[in-house]
Amino acid sequence: MTKKPKDILSTILNIIKYPFLGLVFIVYYLGDFICHVFKGIAYIVYLISKPFTILYKSLIKKNSEGKTKVKKQHLINENKKDNLKLLQQENEKAEKEKLALEEKERLRKEKAEKRRLALEEKTRLRKEKAEKRKFAFEEKQKLRKEKIEKRKELQEQKRLLKEEQKKKKQEGLQENRKEDTKYQEKLKRQEQKKLAKANKEQKKRELLEKKAQLAIEKERLKEQLTAKKLEEKEERRIEKERVRQAKLEAREQRKDLPLNKRISLIIKSIPTLPALIAKKVSKAFENLPFVRNARNKRDINRQALMLEFEGKDAEKNATKIVYVYEAKNPEGKIVKERFAAYSKVEVHSFLLSEGYEVYSIKTSPLIQLLFKENGTVKFKTKDLVFFLTQLSTYLKAGITLVDALKVLAKQYNKKRTYRDIFRTMIYDLSTGESFSGAMLKQGATFPRLLINMVKAAELTGELTEALDDMAEYYTETEQTKKQMINAMMYPAIVFTVAIAVMTFIMIVVIPNFVELYNSMDPDKIPDFTKAVIRVSDFIKANIIMIVVVIIVIVIAFIILYKKVKSFRTVVQWLLMHVPVIGNVMIYNEVTLFTKTFASLLAHNVYITDSMDILNKITDNEIYKMIIMDTVTNLAKGEKISLAFKDHWAFPIPAYEMLVTGESTGQLAEMMQKVSVYYQEMHRDIVAKIKTFLEPILLIFLTTIVGIIVLAIVIPMFNLYETIQQI
Repeated sequence: MTKKPKDILSTILNIIKYPFLGLVFIVYYLGDFICHVFKGIAYIVYLISKPFTILYKSLIKKNSEGKTKVKKQHLINENKKDNLKLLQQENEKAEKEKLALEEKERLRKEKAEKRRLALEEKTRLRKEKAEKRKFAFEEKQKLRKEKIEKRKELQEQKRLLKEEQKKKKQEGLQENRKEDTKYQEKLKRQEQKKLAKANKEQKKRELLEKKAQLAIEKERLKEQLTAKKLEEKEERRIEKERVRQAKLEAREQRKDLPLNKRISLIIKSIPTLPALIAKKVSKAFENLPFVRNARNKRDINRQALMLEFEGKDAEKNATKIVYVYEAKNPEGKIVKERFAAYSKVEVHSFLLSEGYEVYSIKTSPLIQLLFKENGTVKFKTKDLVFFLTQLSTYLKAGITLVDALKVLAKQYNKKRTYRDIFRTMIYDLSTGESFSGAMLKQGATFPRLLINMVKAAELTGELTEALDDMAEYYTETEQTKKQMINAMMYPAIVFTVAIAVMTFIMIVVIPNFVELYNSMDPDKIPDFTKAVIRVSDFIKANIIMIVVVIIVIVIAFIILYKKVKSFRTVVQWLLMHVPVIGNVMIYNEVTLFTKTFASLLAHNVYITDSMDILNKITDNEIYKMIIMDTVTNLAKGEKISLAFKDHWAFPIPAYEMLVTGESTGQLAEMMQKVSVYYQEMHRDIVAKIKTFLEPILLIFLTTIVGIIVLAIVIPMFNLYETIQQI
């Protein structure tokens, strides 16, 4: 920084005026100059030496990098050697563990094989012992029978010797006293006494033989029970041994599993614990000494039932009576069930033919009251279709009707009602009844249409075809019903939810706002909101009464619809005149009528019988009237189509097809085509109704809820305005 001229001049004047001070200034400036010179020299030296220092540093760096690389390579080589050693050690260790595991597995398998061989050897020895026991028992029985026969022979020989001696004595006396009449009379009396005595002895012998047979039978049963017990005991022991071996193997396998898998296995086994506990408790109870003893005594004392085939047991009743029987079924289980028949002998014969060993057959007024004969149970449509399909399949395979019903009874073993129906039908068929007659005797179990179809098929010999047609018919009718139910399910749910939501809002939500509205000016509350509040108060105060009235109205409507024919007719007439619902009902009734009529005609059922069946099948009173008019016209000798002419409930295309079929003699084929056409029409209109109702119901629900919400919200805006004004 350069000094100004004034500063320099002042400095010179100060030096002249003060010499000492000037000397000091000279020394200061001289030192400053020398310092600047040294700084310049040092900077020049720095600039000269910098390239050399950079080169030196780079050389040192390269040298150090080379050394570090060598060191790193050396360390890497050493680490590789160490890693190779470790890998070799680990491989050796894994190989040793693998060999140890293989050895352990081999030893375990050898142990299991030894156990299995030992178990097989034990079972073989036990079987041999059982065979020996059985052979010894048979030998014992044989020796016992031989002893009894020898005893009988000796007794017979003694008796014959005595009789010969007596005869000889009597012959000697007769020779001496041939002319004595008194003696002759005495001889006659003696002969009569001998005959009576012989008869008594014969009866005694028969009784003794029966007792001996019963004793032998009891002994045989005891031996069989003991043998059976031993076999069961042996089987239980073998089963226990097998289970124990399986448990040991499973335990050994579980030891090798990780902890998480063990815990998951324990968690999975928790739901099965109650069943295992119940099984063990029941098994322990059955193995109690007194329970086992009572069961064995009951089995020994059980005897096959003997009936009088010409006495009271063979007397037939006018109607079937329910009998309760106790018997051993072909599987060897003791069962106690019921069966309806005309006499006890018929129940006994039927059960023997089924392979049962009967012990008792009982009946009483109490049994008749508690267990009524079949006839009130109806087949479900899906079960009926399964029954018809299976029966047709069995008959086509060449199985007899009775055997096919026996197979079906076994298939429905869990459904006791169906099984009893099939057994009753088997019994009716064994008594000489036809298949349609056996079905008819079951009451309302089978539809009248099916019974008449089977009856007609029995006459023509086309039973399998009739069964297949009926299975297809009931499948299609069930599908039509399901379509109707599915179509109405969603609207019913939405409507129910809408009613529930509106009721909840009216009873719970709106009363909470009433207190708030009471603090407002009544003139500022809209009339619409006041009306909603009044409706809410009415519903809340009379909710029970409203529910009771609705339930009473619904029950009364259902009862009147089911019981009062005129009321049902009016309701159906009104519904059939509603634009969309009427078409659904008409299409459904036309489909049912034509399909059933076509099936009946195809299987050669008389037209009068067909009309009677159609009258019983339909629930629509309008169509019942048409069918009755048809029957009347047939009685007069007129055509079938006359009753359907110009009738509002029977479409014109269907009527024209009916007339065409009647005139050409192909009525069954025409009715089948009409049923197919109107079934498709019914399916389409149901689908359209379902599609159309969904948005309408949603709009209805949102509109109702929106109206109620607006009734609540509008006064809130008025309240907000008043608060702002304040």
